[in-house]
Amino acid sequence: MKILVTGGAGYIGSHTCIELLGSGYTPVVYDNLSNSSTVALDRVEQITGQSVTFVDGDIRDAAKLKQTIKEHSIDAVIHFAGLKAVGESVAKPIMYYDNNVSGSVTLLEAMAECNVKKIIFSSSATVYGDPASVPILEDFPVSTTNPYGQSKLMVEEIMRDVYTSDNDWNISLLRYFNPVGAHESGLIGEDPSDIPNNLMPFVSGVAVGRYEKLSVFGDDYPTEDGTGVRDYIHVVDLAKGHVKALQAFDNPEVDNLFTVNLGTGKGFSVLEMVNAFAAASSKEVAYQIVDRRPGDIACCYADTALAKKLLGWTAEKDIKAMCEDTWRWQSNNPNGYRS
Repeated sequence: MKILVTGGAGYIGSHTCIELLGSGYTPVVYDNLSNSSTVALDRVEQITGQSVTFVDGDIRDAAKLKQTIKEHSIDAVIHFAGLKAVGESVAKPIMYYDNNVSGSVTLLEAMAECNVKKIIFSSSATVYGDPASVPILEDFPVSTTNPYGQSKLMVEEIMRDVYTSDNDWNISLLRYFNPVGAHESGLIGEDPSDIPNNLMPFVSGVAVGRYEKLSVFGDDYPTEDGTGVRDYIHVVDLAKGHVKALQAFDNPEVDNLFTVNLGTGKGFSVLEMVNAFAAASSKEVAYQIVDRRPGDIACCYADTALAKKLLGWTAEKDIKAMCEDTWRWQSNNPNGYRS
């Protein structure tokens, strides 16, 4: 079965390619390399001993998408491609809507024209906004606090409308919590092309001397230590969730359209993660407390019961493995894929 993986050279995409190859699928990576590197795909080949087809393309390019889908006889799509920095989305909303929303519409049009009607969408827990309570269930109200989250929610709604119009589609909307960690080989991991907007690559960057210190955005949240609490999930567990979602398309007991949280069900604060990383790496991580970031919330972690029920999936790796694997990747590749 051939799977078009948009954004497949990126952080989650590259780890998912490994899991796809290990489960007998053939990934075809479609990526414009705006925040990724083909070195990641070389490493995927090194880890798996299998080759990966790469197409340099933008999801807003309808002709290129259709050509790729036809040429490679694609059976299903896993759609990772998208811009993902919350702060940047607040500053540049039109860029986010153009890339994330218009690009997804173009992809769906190309798929429909080629009669490929199976798609897994990489959505986000940010669609829940600032939840009234935790853990967060899939049927909680949605209310985003930034254009990035809004773009994810818009694409979810578009995909629901597509399914309503044509029940032949199989659509899986996976709401990720906070992916961290790296493949245990230390060969692939998170490598932001710019200054990281998320916690772990910044923490590990401080530990290898790439950055002077971590900025902790706010210590006055209503949490145990005042810093934001998030559900951090190991990227390998997350990648395995995509394989389970693909397999669920063939399960008659699972609806053709389903929305599932992918998280661990546990929340850790920023300072807990900093301390866990310091323990795993034996490195001190210098940090400073700064003002809260616009759009950030106090606490967010998943209810994971539905993922277990529908997909037979549970996150297995703990915070120690997340930190150790991040450190192995970062210490082996202090400059990421550019080393």
